[in-house]
Amino acid sequence: MSADTLLEETLIKRSQQKRLTSPLNYKERVFVLTKTKLTYYEFRAEKKFKKGSIDLQKVRCVEIVKIDGVIPCQNKYPFQVVYDTSTLYVFAPSYESRRVWIQNIKEEIRNNSVIVAKFHPQFWMEGVWLCCRQAEKLAPGCEEYNLFGDLSRKLLPPIPGEEGTGRSRRPPPPPPPPPVHSPDDGSGVEEVVIALYDFNGPEPHDLTMTKGGEYVILEKCDINWYKARNIYGSVLCVCEPVLTVAWPLVYNLTDKEGGFIVRDSSKPGAYTVSLYTKSVGEGGAAIRHYHIKETSGCPKQFYLAEKHLFTLIPDLIEYHNHNAAGLVARLRYPVGKERSAPSTAGFSYEKWEINPCELTFMKELGCGQFGVVRLGKWRAQHKVAIKAIREGAMYEEDFIEEAKVMMRLSHPKLVQLYGVCTHQKPIYIVTEFMGLGCLLNYIRQRRGTFSPGSLLSICQDVSEGMEHLEAHGFIHRDLAARNCLVNDALVVKVSDFGMARYVLDDQYTSSSGAKFPVKWSPPEVFNFCKYSSKSDVWSFGVLMWEVFTEGKMPFEHNPNHEVVMMVSEGHRLYRPKKHNVATICTIPGIPGS
Repeated sequence: MSADTLLEETLIKRSQQKRLTSPLNYKERVFVLTKTKLTYYEFRAEKKFKKGSIDLQKVRCVEIVKIDGVIPCQNKYPFQVVYDTSTLYVFAPSYESRRVWIQNIKEEIRNNSVIVAKFHPQFWMEGVWLCCRQAEKLAPGCEEYNLFGDLSRKLLPPIPGEEGTGRSRRPPPPPPPPPVHSPDDGSGVEEVVIALYDFNGPEPHDLTMTKGGEYVILEKCDINWYKARNIYGSVLCVCEPVLTVAWPLVYNLTDKEGGFIVRDSSKPGAYTVSLYTKSVGEGGAAIRHYHIKETSGCPKQFYLAEKHLFTLIPDLIEYHNHNAAGLVARLRYPVGKERSAPSTAGFSYEKWEINPCELTFMKELGCGQFGVVRLGKWRAQHKVAIKAIREGAMYEEDFIEEAKVMMRLSHPKLVQLYGVCTHQKPIYIVTEFMGLGCLLNYIRQRRGTFSPGSLLSICQDVSEGMEHLEAHGFIHRDLAARNCLVNDALVVKVSDFGMARYVLDDQYTSSSGAKFPVKWSPPEVFNFCKYSSKSDVWSFGVLMWEVFTEGKMPFEHNPNHEVVMMVSEGHRLYRPKKHNVATICTIPGIPGS
């Protein structure tokens, strides 16, 4: 490192080839920062070959890049350097490394005359800015740029002996990251996360977390649980749904397209709309932030899109409830700031056997295939559903063994299995409580109130849960509206997945039985008992028919034995009146498939 070098470190640079057919490239480069240039080199036979250089006087912005999707290289902490008409994307190996690079470059460019007022906080990718969807690469930025703030928003202490001189202390280059296990790829990258919710660790080996607190992920214990370290150095387990990466979001929005919240902006007296959308580029679901802007005239007017001005913010929200007008989606579902934490995969790490003394039994919710279901509480605070398994209703030993595997299936669109009580009779199955009950009853009771979009959203919830099951090798075997549940936030979740294997009722397990779900089954199931993800797809098509008929019985005028003959001969269900041809006409079980 030469005398005038401020920083030097091996980072990853993302490049975009000029040819449209070329993929994105991620290459290791040695970056060197001096007081005048940011230069990057390629190592060849222990020698550095200069690959590019940026004159710091031409730099217009340097800031973190907020991400929504997967980072396809081992460094997970991107930042951007905007200069002339170009943007350089650099990926640092740790949160601290990125912070130091950004802070040092900001200090060197603070007197530049070309500093931008606004920048794009997300990537330019596939011909569009992911943050604001503008398709012009030189389009003005969409978020205010803070030149003087570093990532922590804290001033550095002065250099000893130079107090009062106005000079700030430059931190040394970051040390190599400690040898910890990354939850992403095992590369040794330290990942800082923020707790979205308060999480009271119920067992001694669980980490109690405070909403907004920062924690370091050390190791991924399994698909749902991490080993994390708090600021005091305690290393314990924590469940994934209560965490988020350290930069994206303040509140957990609904997972429905168009969920939004109006919140205080970082600028005093200003407001920001945070909006959830399910599909943006390759990153999938994302949250977009839009500043509510004001006109300078009198009377003052507010707008998100410049062509649509309103004297009151509620009028602005009402307009965008019906018109996207430049936003990634309409503002469809207002969300409050305080929401209960999402369901975790079990109450504690590796806890699947629940002590029945910790359960409080409340009102009866209904009677299912295996026995009575009651509302209850675990340790007098967590609402749960408790299924008491009627003796002789299921293969208990087989189910108990499988329950350990089923508990690891955790997804926002699956009803979470918390644990079982097996040391007494009857055995209990303890699951997530869904306040609005069975999907079939829910749509029947509200028949006539649904728009086609609302019905399609219900189907999308179910499809996302089933996609997760299929990805993990699970076959439901009994998918139908009666086996899906609805919570108080109107989220639909798939329930009782895989449970059909343990039924001891001959009428339910034999296609000749009156209880067998023939009307939801493809020919290979009722003829040969051949179950697969393909048979689940057929059942999903029939479930969509149930939803779009708002709860009618498939083949309502035909008994099972007639349905077997009709379906085998190619007969299919009629198209519902509220059907959407583009979305449901190719689903098995629906006409035209």
